[in-house]
Amino acid sequence: MKHLTYLSAGLFAAGLLCGASAPLQAAPVELIYTLNAPGTDTQGGGMRVFKEVVEKVSNGEITVLTYDSASLFKQEQELAAVKSGQADIAVISAPWFTGASPWVSMFAAGYLFKDAAHMNAVLNGEIGKQVFERILKDQGVRPLGAEYFGTRQINMVEDKPIRTPEDLKGVNLRMPNSDAWLFLGKAMGANPTPITFAEIYLALQTKAIDGQENPLPTDRSSKFYEVTKSISLTNHIVDSVWITINEAKWQSLTDQQKGWVMEGVKANLDYCYETNTKIEAEIIDFFKSQGLKIYEADLDAFSSHVMEQYLKSDYSKTWDMDLYKKIRDMAK
Repeated sequence: MKHLTYLSAGLFAAGLLCGASAPLQAAPVELIYTLNAPGTDTQGGGMRVFKEVVEKVSNGEITVLTYDSASLFKQEQELAAVKSGQADIAVISAPWFTGASPWVSMFAAGYLFKDAAHMNAVLNGEIGKQVFERILKDQGVRPLGAEYFGTRQINMVEDKPIRTPEDLKGVNLRMPNSDAWLFLGKAMGANPTPITFAEIYLALQTKAIDGQENPLPTDRSSKFYEVTKSISLTNHIVDSVWITINEAKWQSLTDQQKGWVMEGVKANLDYCYETNTKIEAEIIDFFKSQGLKIYEADLDAFSSHVMEQYLKSDYSKTWDMDLYKKIRDMAK
């Protein structure tokens, strides 16, 4: 039976007085879900899984309208769109939250998480609940869970190995256009160049940039391998994107509708984690088959250099260092 709700005590009473025998049903709900990534990306698959599950368990009471490939909003616009209600749901990475919540930069810093399992345990566990609740208080939007996006690597136009931060000196490396992302690029040793995601392929093709950094599943789905010659495995961010909903929309839902949405979120998270970890275990051979050279970076050199830059910066002044230590200890 679909969830039942009463619009107001007065309306319910009026219904009884008029001899109404059936309670009112909840009004149909539409959710606008916007995505910057292409539909072929794992995030696109997760979005479709969310739609299928929510519409099925709600028996059509909730309809999910999906838009991928930045067809509604560019990457830089997504958080503002969710805050304003122009979009109901978007998947947003931690650095985009740092403008109004500088402390979130801890989750945007390089080498915080050891691997996908570590990230998943932290952000989809009790710590994640606390982090998401604090973002809600700061910004009025509600993260519901953290998709595993993949582990970010450096992908170069030319055949250039990146083994240490010194190898990035003078390299114009595309980064998303936010202060937190750009700081990470500098901390790694590069000259960070802000370009929106949808324009990366052309920037690589025309050599407007020397390289870009993204998880390997994204490099494949966006076909960056067509216009690059090498990948260096820096593992600098075990990346996640946070499924985030407009708070007014969330509060407009009944408890049962919220439950249906969370079923969709859980299915999305499981799909993205299982798909991306499987792809990453197999994908190096694909890039080699496309003629790309693969290099192993010195992870100790990168992690120590990057963390030194963060600890010297104003970013770390906003961090909860006890929480930082607890997160790092969970990797052991």
